[in-house]
Amino acid sequence: MTHPLRKEKNFSYIEVGEGTPIIVLHGLMGGLSNFSAVTDYFSQNGYKVIIPELPIYSMSLLQTNVKNFAKYLNKFIEFKGFDDVILLGNSLGGHIGLYHTKMYPEKVKALVITGSSGLYESAMGGGYTKRRDYEVIKKKAQDVFYDPEVATKEIVDEVYATVNDRNKLMRTLAIAKSAIRHNMSKDLPNMHTPTCIIWGKNDTVTPPEVAKEFDDLLPDSELFWIDKCGHAAMMEHPEEFNKILYSWLQKRNF
Repeated sequence: MTHPLRKEKNFSYIEVGEGTPIIVLHGLMGGLSNFSAVTDYFSQNGYKVIIPELPIYSMSLLQTNVKNFAKYLNKFIEFKGFDDVILLGNSLGGHIGLYHTKMYPEKVKALVITGSSGLYESAMGGGYTKRRDYEVIKKKAQDVFYDPEVATKEIVDEVYATVNDRNKLMRTLAIAKSAIRHNMSKDLPNMHTPTCIIWGKNDTVTPPEVAKEFDDLLPDSELFWIDKCGHAAMMEHPEEFNKILYSWLQKRNF
């Protein structure tokens, strides 16, 4: 199901359903449609799902970093008048969710991360020396998933266009450097927000040991695995992802 994009003030976002707000944070090259199964399921089960478009390619180059994205998210939460949200982030979106929770813990009821950066960033922003070679980019996009067929032509075309846009590529590289600078390993032990970690057992971008480290360092976390699954569990195994998350939220009375 496709949902209309709302545009208000300086924000563009999707909003569906009524209930406890779940704010979904997309990754570096992840579109809002990556979360369509999450949006449909949770908006029909007592939650308001909101997916803001993050200003990944529209902030000035000097401001393009994880910390400023977290501040932008806080402005969005204030604009919407929310005071107790659930944040759900994939890849860079997970990192932004973590950093926002570090800065504004009183605003976040619960955190959900899947394939999140924040501890291990070596795969972000690299490997674009052959960016004009479509087959190289196609292989890179397919490697994100356990099943390469999940990387549709539409997804590959979008990644190819992004890395061949000089403005977007410069920001992609700036974000990769920022992700390394904003490593969360020293912050996580002080973050007591309940956190659900859902990870693909076959994630090669942020490997399984990254998930284990998140679980070890966060004081109040639970780790769930999805088998035969790569970096974007909510796309590759949407039913299992939704079932795990819904069960965790219910158990915690969120």
